[in-house]
Amino acid sequence: MLGFDPKIFVQDAIEKIKTDVKGKVILAWSGGVDSTTVAALVNKAVGSRLLCVFVDTGFMRKNETEQMQELGKELKLNMKIVDAKEKFLSALKGVRDPEEKRKICGELFIKIFEKVAEDFGAEYLAQGTIAPDWIESGGGIRNRIKAHHNVGGLPEKMGLKLVEPLRDLYKDEVRNVGKALNIPKKIYTKQPFPGPGLAIRIVGEVTEEKVDIIREASFILEKEIEAAAEKGKIEIPWQYFAVLLPTKSVGVHGDVRAYGYTIVIRAVDSIDGMSAAYSKISHEILQKISTRITNVLKDKVTRVVYDITNKPPATIEFE
Repeated sequence: MLGFDPKIFVQDAIEKIKTDVKGKVILAWSGGVDSTTVAALVNKAVGSRLLCVFVDTGFMRKNETEQMQELGKELKLNMKIVDAKEKFLSALKGVRDPEEKRKICGELFIKIFEKVAEDFGAEYLAQGTIAPDWIESGGGIRNRIKAHHNVGGLPEKMGLKLVEPLRDLYKDEVRNVGKALNIPKKIYTKQPFPGPGLAIRIVGEVTEEKVDIIREASFILEKEIEAAAEKGKIEIPWQYFAVLLPTKSVGVHGDVRAYGYTIVIRAVDSIDGMSAAYSKISHEILQKISTRITNVLKDKVTRVVYDITNKPPATIEFE
């Protein structure tokens, strides 16, 4: 049996898009490897008939919107940035269940995309859906693990036709396709990030304060992990991120009693995302991450813990 050939896949996918897509297309573009690979494929197939739409939900990582603007210019993509921070924060007010978060975010994304599509005159919506998304979202004889916002979060009735050229691929295959398309290495090796963003990495209700906390903790974690990898102290994990727990506990800053949140560090190694093992990060690196998080987020975070659970029994995301 022949192995997967990304160059042949690229040729076939472009031809199929040319055949199937006759009008204008908008792309749900997050800047991750999946959606950026789709952007490159569809752009080669339809050119100026593609509009890449980045929705700033307010749940993005630090400086992500600015980085998206730079990436759009680098890849020479026709793009639009939609500021929807207030809409998403308001829609998730009081919502604690992660599946409900994903559903609300998915439906809100579609409403925004439909409005942009109407203005642009598009009939099609391209997405970076890959195999684990629809497998884990369940349906038919498959049990639901979690409803990915681009699958289980979609409304039953939608006015746009879906274009999902990566639907049958796994993450490692998508990375190879991205490489074959000459997408920058910083993108095709980029770690996964959930569509609902940091909202999923806040266990329980999402508030503006919690988003600010988890954004800063995530930034610190990523920088420390990447710095350690550059120095050869660790292999860069497949995915690494911070999670904010909903409960507070007592801590001490100097001689003063503090009452703050707990941050969970999650780092895993995987190939396709269907299974994963927790990364064996040294105590030296973990301590440095913990110290920096609690110092920078003084009076807001009093504890940092490390998750050593594999997938299964856990999922990669902590929700």
